[in-house]
Amino acid sequence: MKKLFSAIFIFSFFFLQAQETFTINGVIKDVSSNETLYGVNILVSNLNSGVVTNEYGFYSIKLPPGTHTLTITYLGFKNEQVVLTITENATYNFSLTETSETLEEVVIIEDSERLNIRSAEMSVNKLGINTIQKLPVVFGEVDVIKSLLLLPGVSNAGEGSSGFNVRGGAVDQNLILLDEATIYNSSHLFGLFSVFNPDAIKNLKLYKGGIPSKYGGRVSSVLEIFQKDGNSKEFKANGGIGVISSRVLAEGPIIKDKGSFLIGGRSSYAHLFLKLSDNQNSAYFYDLNTKLSYRLDNNNTILFSGYFGRDVFNINESFKNTYGNAVFNLRWNHVLTDNIFTNLSLIYSDYYYGLTLDFVEFNWNSGIKNLNIKYGFDQYINDDFSLDYGMQNTYYEFNPGEIEPSTPTSGIIDYKLTKKYAFESALYISAKHEISENLSAEYGLRFSNFFRLGQSELNLYENNEAVVFNNDFKIYEKADPIGTKTLEKSKVEKYFWALEPRASLAYSFNNDQSVKLSYNRMIQYLHLITNTSSPTPLDIWSPSGKYIDPQVLDQFSVGYFQNLKNNNYSLEVESFYKYIKNRVNYIDGANLIANNAIEQVILPGKARAYGLELLLRKNKGRLTGWVAYTLSRSEQKTPGRTEMENGINNGNWYNTAYDKTHDISVTSSYQLNNTWELSSNFSYQTGLPTTFPTGQYRFEGFVIPVYAPRNSERLPAYHRLDIAATYTPTKNKGRKYQSSWNFGIYNIYARKNAVSLSFRNNDDTGQNEAVRLSLFGIIPSVTYNFKF
Repeated sequence: MKKLFSAIFIFSFFFLQAQETFTINGVIKDVSSNETLYGVNILVSNLNSGVVTNEYGFYSIKLPPGTHTLTITYLGFKNEQVVLTITENATYNFSLTETSETLEEVVIIEDSERLNIRSAEMSVNKLGINTIQKLPVVFGEVDVIKSLLLLPGVSNAGEGSSGFNVRGGAVDQNLILLDEATIYNSSHLFGLFSVFNPDAIKNLKLYKGGIPSKYGGRVSSVLEIFQKDGNSKEFKANGGIGVISSRVLAEGPIIKDKGSFLIGGRSSYAHLFLKLSDNQNSAYFYDLNTKLSYRLDNNNTILFSGYFGRDVFNINESFKNTYGNAVFNLRWNHVLTDNIFTNLSLIYSDYYYGLTLDFVEFNWNSGIKNLNIKYGFDQYINDDFSLDYGMQNTYYEFNPGEIEPSTPTSGIIDYKLTKKYAFESALYISAKHEISENLSAEYGLRFSNFFRLGQSELNLYENNEAVVFNNDFKIYEKADPIGTKTLEKSKVEKYFWALEPRASLAYSFNNDQSVKLSYNRMIQYLHLITNTSSPTPLDIWSPSGKYIDPQVLDQFSVGYFQNLKNNNYSLEVESFYKYIKNRVNYIDGANLIANNAIEQVILPGKARAYGLELLLRKNKGRLTGWVAYTLSRSEQKTPGRTEMENGINNGNWYNTAYDKTHDISVTSSYQLNNTWELSSNFSYQTGLPTTFPTGQYRFEGFVIPVYAPRNSERLPAYHRLDIAATYTPTKNKGRKYQSSWNFGIYNIYARKNAVSLSFRNNDDTGQNEAVRLSLFGIIPSVTYNFKF
């Protein structure tokens, strides 16, 4: 018996020894700046395993005792091979050197293609900053948002429009994060520019589906952008001088190799030329990016980042419009154990809209503020299994608007719309699981809560219906309040909660082929009150509550992914279907501006979108680029609440204002030689839906138009071709000061794309006529870029 127990003990000992592993972790940085690198691949060749760094450059991996070769790869940097002898838990920090091979910089996807094929991550697009900076854009200003529009499933409401639409979703259904802080308006000058300074950006990632459970609060997409930390090695500066705007960014060490700063600014100045011609009108923007980081020790880093931006419109000094974002984030990165990384963030976001009308002597102010606390954990259980979990808490203050006199002699009386308050919290957990060599999964659950807090005055209605149906005229009308209710903001007026499951699955046939599928349920508790296809700064955010239920999304996606010809080409094909409940719709004749009872003009509806996306990329060689095609449909429906009601559009499905059947983009970049690089992009899109009058009649001397069903007509198709050339002097080589010139032509064949079609009666002929409004013709640009 003793021999048996001895044999079992010896067997168990060797078995446990064979299973023994040690954890190595660390941070991977750029050797020239100490900038942490996100998405670096660490592959262990002899074990056929690997890991990817998180948003802060941290990695953790378990290895058995012995000697292992680590291969470290990252786009635009030289591959590194490191041989380690593992005998205990240890920390290994690595630095990568940027490659000088220009052709390698234009690859679109930043992940290793092998890991991308096998990963369960899908419906995600990433664009390198080098790629974005070479695309031809309007006015020569590099633009993050307009670069996203060249990807499948992403569009907007036309030239001069704000924001972007993802897979048939509305602009307000996108969660836009800059260093984890929410950006409520992503555009300058009503969509001509985005608020993101490309010089300050480190990473950019757009989730269209398969969204991890740590993200919530929107039902269409997540755009995650991280700013650079700043160079802790040496002082650096770069910038650009363009036709109507310029930018500059400086970064350097506070304490070498421990702390760094980054500060950057942009401003447009076209309005200054108007002043020379005695034109008192002006329209301009400015913004500021800043970041401070300090490494306390190997396990603790403190970071502070901020953004402040403003747009200013001034007409004859009598009308002044100012709006913009201000965000701040204080973060603490902490390595809790060998395999647990934590991030604690305190975030403040403020979107402000102001209007001054001197001729009537009043000021208008509105906006939304929120204070957010996040605490997240990345736990690496083993090479095949890792967890991401944490908590999020957000307090909201909504200011729908307030009017105050701008002069002592003004006849305007102070008037404030009722402020609204809310609190949102969530717990989340998600897992990345390599189930087998060919099967991987990402799955998780989000538990969200939303507390609509009390306000000074809340209308009460009969049967809790703020909108009533007039059966005689077959129209919806405002209900008359039967009373009001006052509740302190410390009290809960309405409570919502939801479970939001997420799951993605990938099956790889080999290193070059895989199929993937995903499911998302997401809840959106905030609503943008707008009845335009492109939101304006005057639009108001409103929380869910007694009369507005949260939006609920269910989305399914399936895709096929393949690398071709030794990764020279890659193909992504995805199909999606999304269904949304409680999408807000507006009754005919709804007045949304300065409306203190917005519930009287809105009805809950449904929305759905479905389509097919294709992305074919050429990743290597002198000629690189991609072809993106989207075939989709986006529809909305608001049925009657009872059999007696017609609903909106007679309760039938109709196209949303941002539906586009066909959307094609062809983007290319060609390295002509060491000094010249040529690029171009061509876009074609089905015209946006609209509603045209089909006839008219006269009633008591008035001409009354008769309209077709809602959004049953379309504007003419949109298309244009842009080209650009970048010249980098050869004398740059070996010099500290480097420069380049970018020459571009936007809309080279001067297509007059319609922003809108309006109808009027011609005073000369007496005939009705259609008038097309177009914003841009052909626009040349030149930008001088520098760095030192």
